[in-house]
Amino acid sequence: MIKTTKTKALSLSMIVSLALTGMANANVTNKDILNDQMTTEDVVTYGLGLKGQRYSPLKKINTETVKEMRPVWSFSLGGEKQRGQESQPMIKDGVMYITGSYSRVFAIDARTGDELWQYDARLPDGIMPCCDVINRGVALYGDLVIFGTLDAKLVALHKDTGKVVWKKKVEDYKAGYSITAAPIVVKGKVITGVAGGEFGIVGKVRAYDAKNGNLVWERPTVEGHMGYIWKNGKKMENGISGGKAGQTWPGDLWKSGGAAPWNGGTYDADVDLLFFGTGNPAPWNSHLRPGDNYFSSSRLAIDPDTGKIVWHFQTTPHDGWDYDGVNELISFDYKQNGKTVKAAGTADRNGFFYVLNRENGDFIRGFPIVDKISWASGLDKNGRPIYIDSNRPGNPADSKKGKKGTTVTSAPAFLGAKNWMPMAYSKDTELFYVPTNEWEMDIWNEPTAYKKGSAYLGAGFTIKAINEAYIGVLRAMDPKTGKEVWRYKNYSPLWSGVLATAGNLVFIGNPEGYLLGLNAKTGDVEYKFNTGSGIVGSPITWEMDGEQYISVLSGWGGAVPLWGGDVAKRIKHLNQGGSVWTFKLPK
Repeated sequence: MIKTTKTKALSLSMIVSLALTGMANANVTNKDILNDQMTTEDVVTYGLGLKGQRYSPLKKINTETVKEMRPVWSFSLGGEKQRGQESQPMIKDGVMYITGSYSRVFAIDARTGDELWQYDARLPDGIMPCCDVINRGVALYGDLVIFGTLDAKLVALHKDTGKVVWKKKVEDYKAGYSITAAPIVVKGKVITGVAGGEFGIVGKVRAYDAKNGNLVWERPTVEGHMGYIWKNGKKMENGISGGKAGQTWPGDLWKSGGAAPWNGGTYDADVDLLFFGTGNPAPWNSHLRPGDNYFSSSRLAIDPDTGKIVWHFQTTPHDGWDYDGVNELISFDYKQNGKTVKAAGTADRNGFFYVLNRENGDFIRGFPIVDKISWASGLDKNGRPIYIDSNRPGNPADSKKGKKGTTVTSAPAFLGAKNWMPMAYSKDTELFYVPTNEWEMDIWNEPTAYKKGSAYLGAGFTIKAINEAYIGVLRAMDPKTGKEVWRYKNYSPLWSGVLATAGNLVFIGNPEGYLLGLNAKTGDVEYKFNTGSGIVGSPITWEMDGEQYISVLSGWGGAVPLWGGDVAKRIKHLNQGGSVWTFKLPK
């Protein structure tokens, strides 16, 4: 619903003003989306470009000038819904578009911080978000602002008014489905995954016509489920591409196998492929589902025209630790023996970084991104983990009472060496900047059975810090060698996205509330500003009226305070919030 207060009248006057200057008439085109990384006056994709590199060529704010950077406005999301602000802002023609917790969307004048309009989704009482009531952002296309809701709908709003243009039910929230990721738009199709792996749902990626919301194709991400494509109003199979029901799943467990692609996707035009990661298999108790359990805990390359799986790479086959495989796959090129390698990098919750050939999914190399990994001794020549069998949580059926399996201490903890928070890749340094966490967990398995809309874990756990002095570590990693170039340690877990710029800077937020600007080559802290609440959003930068701006959402929340065990005690004093902070250099 559209916000109906005195600010709405003010918003309408602002919209009229924008229209008179011509700013409100420019629609987002396919070309705008494809060129987003190098067009500095706007941000129209999640990741500052479909590849998701989160790199900007802007350099007016640099290691020499950043110390003079100061806030120019702050916008409050208001109300009592102040928790878990994980959104990345979008910018188009002087207007900022953000999402807030509880499936809200705001349009803000990027020059002044004044609200233009606000949309609040009418959420039912029975929503079942796994990991807080967060939302990571919108997609822009034409004159539409498109986002997903906690009750698993896609909603398209008019960019100038916030009024609903179309709305589509993606899945049944009563079964545990939800949407938290920002959708992406490729070739006029808005593409979204779904969340809900802890409820035994079936993961799916779906593509809709961005103009009218009509379904174009559907790609289930659990082996055995058939994909479909719609042509001329007719539904046709588009193949399961990789196996038949039951090949890597026992019995009927594939029917409630999880593998939710809950973190959104990236796209590379060079190879014309979408890249989506998939979440944990369900249930967590791996003894109930022997086999590799395709396509859970994997990276999938998907044909954007048909939804067909072109290749897949599974980071944790037969996942027994909730390590998922959902993290972003970022395309990048590098030179080797005089030839260009079309590569892609991804940092997994399981503790390893993987470099793949993005054309065919072949494993190039892998290396640790945390100091302690206890569940595997390394990766084989194909990138498959070499398991330490004694570190798999025990089978409850082997215990005398059959109620609880043997407890093991595993590192990383299930919240991961790196969770959803997006890393950045700099073309200047040729380094990935990876937000990681050093923690471990006691984990055990329990008997369980699937029931629609109920938690489907079959496991218990508690998370512990490995080091007293820090948990979060921002690492600069060389993907060509696997070497760590530098690290920045943080007392609390890192849960913010990363931004790299040509100004030799890397920006990240921390739960203590600071926006940090670090030297991209050395890791030295060049800038810090406290926003008043923990930062779990993703910073952006853009150029307006000849000046460079940086914006980030502030508002502590997300999975850590909900699932963090002993770690949650460490950060229980941190205040929730909901605001956008925008910075620039003084004139």
